[in-house]
Amino acid sequence: MSMQTVELGGSGLRVTPVCLGTMTFGEQVSQVSAHAILDRAIERGINFLDTAEMYAVPARAQTYGATESIIGEWLASRPGLRHKIVLATKVAGPSRGMPWIRGEQSGLTRAEILSACEGSLRRLQTEVIDLYQIHWPARHVPMFGAMYFEPTKDLPCASIHEQLDALDTLVRQGKVRAIGLSNETPYGVHAFVRLAEQHGLPRVATVQNPYCLVNRSLENGLDETMHRLGVSLLAYSPLAFGLLTGKYDVSGLDGPGAPAGRLAIFDSMKKQRWGRPEALAAARRYNQLARDHGLTPTQLALAFCYTKWQVASTIIGVTSLQQLDECLDAWSLTLSEPVLQAIDGIRLEMRDPAM
Repeated sequence: MSMQTVELGGSGLRVTPVCLGTMTFGEQVSQVSAHAILDRAIERGINFLDTAEMYAVPARAQTYGATESIIGEWLASRPGLRHKIVLATKVAGPSRGMPWIRGEQSGLTRAEILSACEGSLRRLQTEVIDLYQIHWPARHVPMFGAMYFEPTKDLPCASIHEQLDALDTLVRQGKVRAIGLSNETPYGVHAFVRLAEQHGLPRVATVQNPYCLVNRSLENGLDETMHRLGVSLLAYSPLAFGLLTGKYDVSGLDGPGAPAGRLAIFDSMKKQRWGRPEALAAARRYNQLARDHGLTPTQLALAFCYTKWQVASTIIGVTSLQQLDECLDAWSLTLSEPVLQAIDGIRLEMRDPAM
């Protein structure tokens, strides 16, 4: 597969416009299978890998850090490969029910960020992280399915200035090359960029947010913010946790014959945005649109993300070599104007049910 690399923000990092996400490694995917998937991705031209300290998903104390460790073992067993890839990981924000990471009262303090980075470097068995991202904001924001900002839910946390200062230390120490955000809002992106420019601190290169057919909320203003500030989008969940592959169209998430996907296996995920009945209903509409035009649902969903101007790199998550090949084979597809108009028509009717 041949694809031109793109620069992330003004970071100097050049990545393939398809990125391999790894949250399934260590839960649904064994180390042996994960290494085979990583090898195949590299063979097919991918140079960009994304992980996080809290992975595998769903998050459990027993698997905290497992995904990074699997990647670290892979890198250690393949000498000379590290400099050929762009490696991204994330520091977890406040607990969100995961006290095994830094306790219930964590607030992304300077000390917490520095310590988290050391842990990731150790598990990844590398001396530098190419892109180090804040997984979710320290302040309260509507995310992971929450729809409304509620000031009363704010808790004490480190200031954005303090977080940037910690990231600056990591950059100056040579442990991090560039920084990014995830699950962010227009306000957050503006604040991080403004403070960086005012105080000579690192400028965020990327934002990793959900973007797919059933969640285009990014297009409600965040895309303009990122475009005008020169920040690149890393689009996650392009297949909406499997909803946009068509595999749940007949069975639903709980019906007889429901496939062994994350939404069917893990009850906790059925309660999240991707498990909403409205999200499945919208996905079924998009999936049928694909079939009506001679495409698979996966092809439609990925081609949508792969060709949108807003997206610098699309993060794909897989559990098998077959899934990986299917996602990468969709790279060369483009969608006709009638299909794009039909997609917008469905969105006008059903909006963003998985936001």
